[in-house]
Order: sequence, then C-alpha cells, then structure tokens
Amino acid sequence: MNSRTKITVAVSGLNNTDNPGPGIPVIRGLLESVSFEPRIIGLSYEQLEPGIYMPDHTDAVYTMPYPSVGMKAVIDRLTYINSKEKIDVLIPNFDSELLLMIKMQDQLAAMGIKTFLPTLEQFEERHKTNLPEYGKKYNVKVPASFPVSSAADIPAVMKELSYPVMIKGKFYDAYIARTQEEAIGYFYKISAKWGLPVVLQEFVSGTEVNVIALGDGHGTTVAAVPIRKQYITDKGKAWGGIAIGGTDMLELTHRIISATKWRGGMELELIRTENDDLYLIEINPRIPAWVYLAVGAGQNIPEALVKLAMEMPVEPYTEFSVGTMFVRYSYDLIANFKDFEDISTRGELIK
Repeated sequence: MNSRTKITVAVSGLNNTDNPGPGIPVIRGLLESVSFEPRIIGLSYEQLEPGIYMPDHTDAVYTMPYPSVGMKAVIDRLTYINSKEKIDVLIPNFDSELLLMIKMQDQLAAMGIKTFLPTLEQFEERHKTNLPEYGKKYNVKVPASFPVSSAADIPAVMKELSYPVMIKGKFYDAYIARTQEEAIGYFYKISAKWGLPVVLQEFVSGTEVNVIALGDGHGTTVAAVPIRKQYITDKGKAWGGIAIGGTDMLELTHRIISATKWRGGMELELIRTENDDLYLIEINPRIPAWVYLAVGAGQNIPEALVKLAMEMPVEPYTEFSVGTMFVRYSYDLIANFKDFEDISTRGELIK
C-alpha cells in the first residue's frame, strides 16, 4: 500500500455546536494525514448539523436513521450509501451508535467496510454502572457508583453516599446535586432524555483532567495525550484546554490499555485530588470532541485509527507538545438553501 492511497472514510458526529460531536475534528485530523488521501463521507442525523455545510470538510453527506430504530434500518441505509461511495472505513463518533455498530461489525465487513471499535466485552465492562467492578478488576481508584432505575430508590442509595452527589446519564449528561430534591429533579431530567438506569456517583473533589488515547487491540498504546480543561460550558463541554505533562496519567492509561487490550479510541475522565490521587470517573469508548488538540500536539489519532482499521503499519506515538492549547469559537457559516433542500428531501448532498 503506497503512502498516498485513497481511502474513503465515513464519519458521524457532524453537530459542531455548543454541544459538539467529534466528527469535524476527526475529519480535520484525517485531512492532515500524510499516509493516505482521504475521501470524507459525512453521516448526519439532523438536517442542520453544521458539518453538513462546512466547505472543504466532506465530499458527500448522507442522512442516517437514529440507532434507536434498530439494526435493519441502519444496515439498509449503510448498504445504500456504500453502493454509491464504496466506504473503506467507518468511524462512529456517538456513544449511542457504538453498541449497534459493534454488533454490526461482521455485516459491515461483508460489505467491505472496516471499523476499529472496542469489543462488546470492553464496551460493556467500562459502563458507568459497572465502574466499581472495573476499578477492582484493574486496580484503579474509582468513586462509588450506584445505578438507579426509580427516583424512589434515591433515598436508600444516599445512605451509602453523601451530598453533593453526581447524577449521570448512561450516555451523556452529568449534574451535581446538593439536596435530595435536586437529585430527584436531575433523575427525571436525565432519564427522560437518555433512559434508565441513571447513575448516582460519589462526588470526588479536585481538578478534572483527561486523557485521549488509542489502543491497538493487543495491549499497546498507540497514542495518548493528557489535558486539563481550561473552560467548561454550562453543558459541561470543554471550550478550551491545554496539553499537560502527566506521567502518572500516562502510566495509568498505558496500564488500562495493556490490561484490557483496548481496541480503538477512548477518553479517560479523571479527577486529581488535593492529595494528588487520580480517580477514574468515566471511560468514554470513542474519540472525544477535543481530539484536534491531540493532532495539534503531534499525535494524529484519527489518522492512526484509520491505519489500524486498514491494517497498515502504525508506530506508536511517544511524544507530544506540552502547552499546546485549543480554544473553541462560534462562527456564522453561510450556506446555500438548496443544500438544505437536498439533505432534507433527498437525504444526501453530493459536493
């Protein structure tokens, strides 16, 4: 395979808003690849996702049915898209897609579509509901966590915890509740949006730090960059961050990937306490939306993921530029209404 092979990559997560998906920064990393020439196919769930209309980011965009409608509808749609685009690699970027995509890998492979995703066991065992068992199994400090399926269970669970407490959705969203009334209110808010169970998690005081990483599926860490979020929005999303030195964070990442033989991208969400202890509060089993900071710091994770999927040689990154920062900004994108008509009525936009 020569150094500039053309590879068609389908990417979801084009909602580059105040609650951004990882799709656009993943695409930016792919467009900077020195190993292959990417052709980018965007997969969209809403007609007003900004990534649909951003110039020079996608070669074509197709709408997708929500994963909640079931495997058949998703497979049928991907079969149609693949008949037109001949997709080489698919990178799903939403938590809500992953379980379905993991289960569909054999069918995708039969169509010639490669993925590089965690195994079903890896995906399931790192769930927020399973975090205490995960901590014991891999000797990692984690906060106490309890899944709750009814608001009526909250008082009993709170006998094991104390306020403030974190209330978390199974896919997204997290709130700090300081009273039982707040906890019950957040329970209903999160369960209405993301379903059950809702997780009550011990509040660990300290500084939030994160690591983006990529595992090769055999225990090797291909990439890892630690950051500290500098600015967080009211939706809990990083609007600015900086790559930091973190030997213990990198050691923890390497240890987890080695022990679990993690396959694919991941984000470790950590709290560093005043005593300098690291607590693992969450593992996101995908590339996070701030991945372009890692690219800017010298580790092109989207490129490396595609190479792993295509079974191209990949050398693990060993360095990154500490002090590299990212700052998000809003931007008024001017688009053509005909493009909106095409994506809305035909479900596709060929550029």
